[in-house]
Amino acid sequence: MNLAILSTYPPRECGIASFARDLKNHLAMWGQNVSVLAITDKNSSYNYPPEVVFELREDKKDDYHIAAEFLNSAEVDAVFVEHEYGIFGGRDGEFVLEFASNLNKPFILNTHTVLPTPGFRQRGILAKLGKEALAVFCMTRRSSELLNRVYRIPMEKIYVIPHGVPVFEEKPRETLKKSYNISGRPLVTTFGFIGPGKGIELGIKAISLLKEKYPDIIYLVAGETHPNLKKKMGEAYRDSLLDLIEKLKVEDNIKFINRYISLEELGEILYMTDVYLTPYPHRNQAVSGTLSFAVGCGRAIVSTPYDYSLEILGEGRGLVASEADPAELAGLIDRILSNPQLQAQLEKRTMKLGRTMLWPEVAKSYVSILQGILQQVDVERKVY
Repeated sequence: MNLAILSTYPPRECGIASFARDLKNHLAMWGQNVSVLAITDKNSSYNYPPEVVFELREDKKDDYHIAAEFLNSAEVDAVFVEHEYGIFGGRDGEFVLEFASNLNKPFILNTHTVLPTPGFRQRGILAKLGKEALAVFCMTRRSSELLNRVYRIPMEKIYVIPHGVPVFEEKPRETLKKSYNISGRPLVTTFGFIGPGKGIELGIKAISLLKEKYPDIIYLVAGETHPNLKKKMGEAYRDSLLDLIEKLKVEDNIKFINRYISLEELGEILYMTDVYLTPYPHRNQAVSGTLSFAVGCGRAIVSTPYDYSLEILGEGRGLVASEADPAELAGLIDRILSNPQLQAQLEKRTMKLGRTMLWPEVAKSYVSILQGILQQVDVERKVY
């Protein structure tokens, strides 16, 4: 198939961009021809790779219309629209409707955020996209139920495919710890773009409660401040975390890697981790790529309760707190660190699920479902 993806795209630093690159690479691995229409933020220019055949300025409504016309005249069988409200221009990303309404090619809506209680405009945008899409993909059963109940998208249009996970090279935990100069120390990790809403302060407070029992414990926060946040607020959030660390006297227990993390380094960080922590303070987190990566590496995981963690870590695959409370998180981390058998059991369970989430398998599912949908469309056209 000749496919196109509408999304942010590397070298732009964005979770959706990384997802789109992985999707493109692994669809190509299964023999598909994939091009990309990259959404560029204002006041930025990127040196895009050859697969990017069109650039849209996110805040220019006309660019969305022109992009649709570009695809209408191209040899493209279907288009993936990676949907996240924040990556498109207009209020709540409404400019994406300009693209969809002018596109004559079938498109697949890939949903990254499915809000249970959306605003009027947010619900309208996703509902309209779902109505016009050939199919709607989401990453959890919970999201599929919301798409049907809240956004009125028919269940027969909805497909659940897990968030893809890179194939990381597995390396021995203690060997990695030695190379990072933390040999023998308990390691709790969180990674990803840093900013308010990530709950890093909850993790820091939890570690402060564990310090007496585990004096050598380390909480590693790997990842830079989100580029969009840095443009607006600088490092104000990270500075507030440094103030909290000083106040709680855990300077020797909290370490930051304040830069973009390569996949190779991320694999090393995850494989040397004893407990992976996702401390999101809000419950309406439909998907977490970082949690998916930790599952893909078979880590023992502690999490606050949110939609994605409750589903992915259910059936005993992880320990989920009843609320976003540092004391409860600390208790769950302690349960794992004090019980090697429990840690091994959790790692075994997440690894089993993680194998089904590796990108080669996920991309194979995309191809199989899409081929079936397009074949059905061809049959219906011939009958008509």
